[in-house]
Amino acid sequence: MYDPAYPATNALIESAPMRGQFNGLKDLIDAIQTINAAIVDGTNTLPTGTPAQVTLEVADGTLHFIFGIPTGPQGETGSSGSDGGQGQQGIQGEQGLPGAPGEVSLQQLTDAIATTSSNSNNVATLGMTVSDPPTQSEVQQIANKIDELIVMLRR
Repeated sequence: MYDPAYPATNALIESAPMRGQFNGLKDLIDAIQTINAAIVDGTNTLPTGTPAQVTLEVADGTLHFIFGIPTGPQGETGSSGSDGGQGQQGIQGEQGLPGAPGEVSLQQLTDAIATTSSNSNNVATLGMTVSDPPTQSEVQQIANKIDELIVMLRR
């Protein structure tokens, strides 16, 4: 614990009490709250004539504000102005971006799907019997057929 009266003027000092003084100062410094940010949590309207208010709170290094602002007195009603005349026409604006595509009909969707399966019609079946265990040649034939099918399914 920090003792502002230790050591006495012109006194000899001892290491343990001085260490306690330094540790006490460090504890005091560590206890100081630091502010890293500030946030306005709210603004409330108060009745006319009420003094303005502010509430402050520090939480986890953030300063939180809540303001109370009184309304001002009612102002006078202004007069109605007359309607102005028709102004000049402005210049033509730039062409806008194209719009999103329209909806697809059920028939258009059916027609598109009908030909999708035919993409793979040119890939012949493998038609082989695999031995147990399979040979490297058999596995390579399967890999080649998969590659051929992948190429045909790409659009």
